[in-house]
Amino acid sequence: MSQAVQPPTEGRFSAVDQPFRDEVEGLRALLSVAQVVVSSLELDEVLQNILSSAMGIIDMPAGSIALYEETTSELSLHAHAGLSDRFVGKKRWRVKEGGLTHSILAEGELFVVEDTSRAEFFNNPFALQEGIRSLIAVPLKIQNKMVGILYLDDFVPRRFATERLQLLSILGSFATMSIDNARLHEKTRQIACTDGLTGLYNHRHFKRIFMEEMIRAARYNLPLSLIMFDVDDFKKFNDRYGHPNGDKVLAAVGDILRGLLRGCDQAFRYGGEEFVVILPETTVDKALAVAERVRRTIETRSTRFLDGIADAGVTVSVGVASTPRDGCSPDQLLQVVDRLLYQAKEEGKNKVHHLPA
Repeated sequence: MSQAVQPPTEGRFSAVDQPFRDEVEGLRALLSVAQVVVSSLELDEVLQNILSSAMGIIDMPAGSIALYEETTSELSLHAHAGLSDRFVGKKRWRVKEGGLTHSILAEGELFVVEDTSRAEFFNNPFALQEGIRSLIAVPLKIQNKMVGILYLDDFVPRRFATERLQLLSILGSFATMSIDNARLHEKTRQIACTDGLTGLYNHRHFKRIFMEEMIRAARYNLPLSLIMFDVDDFKKFNDRYGHPNGDKVLAAVGDILRGLLRGCDQAFRYGGEEFVVILPETTVDKALAVAERVRRTIETRSTRFLDGIADAGVTVSVGVASTPRDGCSPDQLLQVVDRLLYQAKEEGKNKVHHLPA
């Protein structure tokens, strides 16, 4: 007598099927993670997505991502979570050839330490002081190109499941491609908003950033200063020494500005021989000190840039204005600083002008 075979109930797995179900769930989770990782071209967002996803896959409470700079053989910290301010205070460090980090990057394989206290080769004083007892280093490498390292940390010894490490390795491949694409996007965007001659931001980028900074200053009731420079007698210089040497003057001014400004200040080539600097959260008195330092440095250092080309260096005339003191809108502040610049020119050049209090 025959007996009908009942079809398996949907969603029911036998004990034999359990490994298969775990693998399917793992791949499904990885697909979701991959979609998150590749969902953005903004480098900071990409890195934070990668770090959060990796910590979730392996259930680790802390981690970081450091990107590799091939020209300097350095790693620079770009994203972190669950670590002390002291530990992440060191933003950049050199990769020594033959060292542990260099080997991890070169070999391109996951590096796992289940208990740092039992690993004689592990002697990183910063990690030991932080209390890190287990870690995974995921090399981010595409073909032969080193992109960086993803570190995952725990403060207790751990045993790591093989299947989870495999998922982490696959995530590392997704992550590397995403970082590479985001860097390329950032580089392309940088080219679009940068002046090719001086390396400073261009006029179009200035208009956007200036508007954003003015809105921020008004919202939080913060001062903001604007400095505008113009190279004195630039047309005469070009006529006498030629346009290629005039380009060297502009490039020299760009180099000097980059070397003198704070990280939060932004310098732009405004047009022709004009330059402008935005100084967030800066009063007019402090801006005047910056302007005078730049004016004096250009006067003295431009001689070195033009050695063998011109009889002397160049000078600049400068206008300085601040919000809300001298104007509360971008147009007002620009008009004031432009007028002050040309007053400086009319009154002898190589001067800094501002409105009296």
